[in-house]
Formats: sequence, C-alpha cells, structure tokens
Amino acid sequence: MAQYDASKYERPSVTVDILVFTVTDEEKENYRKLSEKKLRILLIKRGEHPYLGKWALPGGFVKMDESLDEAALRELKEETNIDDIYMEQLYTWGDVGRDPRTRVISTAYMSLVDSSTLNVKASDDADDAKWFTVSAKTFQEQKNVTENGYILQQLIRLSLSNDEDDLSAVIKTEKIVEGKVTKIKREVIESPDIAFDHAKIIEYGLERLRNKIEYTDIAFNLMPDLFTLTELQQVYEVILGRELLKANFRRKIADMVIETNKYTRDSGHRPSKLFRFNPNWISISE
Repeated sequence: MAQYDASKYERPSVTVDILVFTVTDEEKENYRKLSEKKLRILLIKRGEHPYLGKWALPGGFVKMDESLDEAALRELKEETNIDDIYMEQLYTWGDVGRDPRTRVISTAYMSLVDSSTLNVKASDDADDAKWFTVSAKTFQEQKNVTENGYILQQLIRLSLSNDEDDLSAVIKTEKIVEGKVTKIKREVIESPDIAFDHAKIIEYGLERLRNKIEYTDIAFNLMPDLFTLTELQQVYEVILGRELLKANFRRKIADMVIETNKYTRDSGHRPSKLFRFNPNWISISE
C-alpha cells in the first residue's frame, strides 16, 4: 500500500442531491369540504454559478472524510435547515456532461416528510428554498416492435409551481426490451429553469415513489402522528394520480394502521376516527 500511487487514476467529483417530498392541504373555499391535497417537492434557488438563479435540488459535494449518507444530511441541513428526517438512496447519475464544471457523479436521495413540522429556510450557497407542487404527465408515446422485443419512447412534461414561480421541463424516456433484457434511458429535452439534469432526477423520483407506495409503508412518512383514513387515502391518490375505491383501499392498509379512541374536531364535518401508523404491520401480515 505504501507504493500505491493515488494520482495514477483520474478522480471524478462526487455529489449528493436530495428529493424532499411532502403533501400539503390547499386552502378550502368551502369549510364543509375536505381540503384538496397537493404533492410538493423542495427546491433551492442557486446562488452561485453554474446555473445562477435557477432552481435545483438541495445538495452538494461529498467531503473526503464523510460517507454519502452523512453528506446528504449535512447538505440538506446547510441549504434548507432540515435535519433528522427519513431518507433513502434513490439512484446514482453519472452521465459525462451532466455538470459543466467537471466530471461529477451524483447519488440522489429521496425523503418524505410532514412539512408542517419543518422550519425551511435557505442558507449556505442557496438564495431561496421553496415548496413546489409537482406533477409529471406523459404527452407523447411511441412503441416500435423489434425482432426480440420492443422500444417504447415517451415524452413526459414535468411541471412545478407555487404562488410565485412556474417551472417546466420535458424528459424523454426510452425503454428497450430485448428478450429478457430491459434497458431504460432518460434524457432532458427541455429544462429552461431547472439546473443540471435535476428535471430527470425529479421525474425518476416520482416514478419510484408511485411504485414504492404500492408495496411499502413509505407514505406514512408524509402523515402526522394521528390521521383519518380519508386523509391517508387522499395522500395515496395524489401520489398515484388516480382515485381509489374506498373499500379496497381500507382492506389494503388495514394492518398498517392502529385505531385510536380519538376523533377529529373540525367544524363543518362529522367527527372522524383517528388512526396511527402500526410499525409492526409487516410481522402481522406475514
């Protein structure tokens, strides 16, 4: 080891990017109706070049003496004042030209939070930090059959908005199926307001979130300690982008929740039973 020359190989820089999702209530026009829920993601406005003034995911460079997880937690705290939250690795992005400064490989993390418990504020090299309502919809699709499979191309419009800003991007996905081998490619076609390749990272994060909510308890990270089953169903629906049948949904999550003896006290509504997350639901269902 004493003879090992660390300069023998070029060393790319390593960064972390964090997708922080939350679900919030829209203001009610009619107090007798339940609030509509919106899926949101936290973005920061860059205060430095490159992409000065553009919106991006919170994140930054990994230090030599810290792990990826430690770097993600540190950068999130430094740029948004958020800490001590659930977080998991999402994917590693390594396209050669993804950062104009140098060769940069980035590991993305995904986090789901109850935003009502957070005090978000920009700091470090971020000029601002805001929640954006986020959605991704396919607006063009083409499928070509090949000798051993098919190629499916989709154009997806990513939309992000709040009271002051409207951002959009177009991402092209290509799914190539050859026999038992499947490859998926993503490419940013348009992204005038979103820095780096973060548009496709967000789109991929949304897809993963929709998949994981079907078979894990990840959605409960978005809920307060006590909630109604209707509120929980609304969270599932806003993430999946479709309505769910009440009876089927309640059967599906029956083992995931614990009934309490408490009720809501909202004016204009009949009291509803409150539930909490059951951390032992997996052992019960097995």
